[in-house]
Amino acid sequence: MSLHWWHVAISYALVLGGFAALTGTAALRHAQARRVLARLETRKRA
Repeated sequence: MSLHWWHVAISYALVLGGFAALTGTAALRHAQARRVLARLETRKRA
């Protein structure tokens, strides 16, 4: 594999890793927001 393709492969890995990190943090923030909203909910649950 030429040096160019190593750079391409590493770049793809970094981009995919970055998107995975963003997805993970978004999921954690979503879960935290769901817990906060559940705690603030004042309506009776059926």
